[in-house]
Amino acid sequence: MKTQKTIRAALLGCGTVGGGVYKLLDRRKEELADKAGASLEISAVLVHNVNKKREGVDPSLLTDDFERIANDPSIDIVIEVMGGIEPARTMILRSLRAGKNVVTANKDLIAVHGSKLLSAARENKVDLLFEAAVAGGIPIIRPLKQCLAGNELSDVVGIVNGTTNYILTKMFEENMDFDAALEKAKELGYAEADPTADIEGLDAGRKVAILASTAFHSPVVFDDVYTEGITKISSSDIKYAKEFDCVIKLLGIARERQEQIEAYVCPMLLPADHPLATVRGSFNAVFVHGDAVDDVMFYGRGAGEFPTASAVVGDVIDVMRNMEYGCTGRIGCGCYRSVPVKQFRDVKNKFFIRMQVINRPGVLAAIAGELGRHKVSISKVVQKVITKGSAELVIVTEDVKEYHMSEALEDLKELEPVQEISSVIRSY
Repeated sequence: MKTQKTIRAALLGCGTVGGGVYKLLDRRKEELADKAGASLEISAVLVHNVNKKREGVDPSLLTDDFERIANDPSIDIVIEVMGGIEPARTMILRSLRAGKNVVTANKDLIAVHGSKLLSAARENKVDLLFEAAVAGGIPIIRPLKQCLAGNELSDVVGIVNGTTNYILTKMFEENMDFDAALEKAKELGYAEADPTADIEGLDAGRKVAILASTAFHSPVVFDDVYTEGITKISSSDIKYAKEFDCVIKLLGIARERQEQIEAYVCPMLLPADHPLATVRGSFNAVFVHGDAVDDVMFYGRGAGEFPTASAVVGDVIDVMRNMEYGCTGRIGCGCYRSVPVKQFRDVKNKFFIRMQVINRPGVLAAIAGELGRHKVSISKVVQKVITKGSAELVIVTEDVKEYHMSEALEDLKELEPVQEISSVIRSY
């Protein structure tokens, strides 16, 4: 029997994801030689506190000294699961420049500095893989770079945050209000104590930047992505969505249209027959359209200890295979184009507008006239009498540029019969 060589790796971080990676690698150690052509040994685990007990982790591997890892030529793979920009950026750059392959789950870092890191990987002919940075256990980066490489992609649309999808599912299926659904998400561990990054769309925005860069071969960073969260979604909006045979989802959208990239995150009314409408609870999904493949969807667990560890370990095995055949660095950045990101004000969307108005003749005509003045066309109107003197008016528009809609809303607020604009939600 052929003697298998051993590849040595270091783990940066040993929190929820890091612990999951360590356990999963240990669980798979007998199979790695067959799957990757070599065995894997974790030779160091970088942590803040070496005295803290970590269940299932060999305490002799713990270190708080990154230099021990950076300067060890026998370590070929660095697995970064610390999160955050620094010191992760510096450590990854040091590792790449030292000729070490890197696997990371760090969406914050890749969404901002991914292009620079991938350039460093290319210069040093090593791998930098980040499958776990976008949708936990769902394979999407590798399919975009490899399986769908024969396509010209035009749309990548995803539910890429499990916290918000869980909250909206509870609001839709159990008639919970936003605050109650958020508390339930916290109770189950789906939401952090400070859920801002999730509920304000920031987490999804980072993932959209990575997806757009990968799909359209042109750098897109987090600052290019418009983000809007779900905090303003009300029970009334959910009721209307049901009435219109729709659901409301926080969608991350990356599109290429007329040599420009559109990249944004916002809650949207989504027709109930769209494949993404069936994605419930904390699950994630990414829907892709290509000129050859047509429509495909990737669905599964978007976060959690073992789903995320699954993606990390998959990348580690890929690196090991590449090392065995001497072809690390073969699939790098892929950003061979320079396509401008469209200003969000120029993006076109349909809108759902819910407002409270005085109930008297001529009000709808006045509102329609104001919208028309701003190039906003109406496709649907629903009016419900709330009291004798007031009514709730819902207007659904045709496609309109964001800045036209924004200006129209500002002027509508000044109309005497408009008492309140209660909701403005885009429609997919």
